[in-house]
Amino acid sequence: MLDPIPSAEQMTALLGPSLYDVWKGLCAAIDEIYDMDCLWGPGGKAWSYEYKYRRGGKTLCALYAREHCVGFMVILGKEERIRFEADREHYAREIQRIYDEAQTYHDGKWMMFEPVDASLFPDFIRLLRIKRRPNRK
Repeated sequence: MLDPIPSAEQMTALLGPSLYDVWKGLCAAIDEIYDMDCLWGPGGKAWSYEYKYRRGGKTLCALYAREHCVGFMVILGKEERIRFEADREHYAREIQRIYDEAQTYHDGKWMMFEPVDASLFPDFIRLLRIKRRPNRK
């Protein structure tokens, strides 16, 4: 049974040092511009842990962790997809590819990224800005 809230040592052991740095960096980038409730949970069948950013009953995004893998999920609703599509050429090809391949459900398009470094962080933050205006700074 995994701990409900893992320690830094447990996350390092699960992800490996370089991916734990990616995890910490992405959390820091989100925390810099958003003041949100952060909730740990089980990661379901595919992941060991889920770490959700929520406020006012709405989820901004979620990070996922499993052995040697970080997941970053953003769900874009209908209006948010329109905003993304109007500006899609300004996103990295990887972002566009994941968007195009993502499954669309009744509540939105579920995009799961598996970052291995910080190169897509600026695009991740832009996706989050589509969902919610930053509430820090």
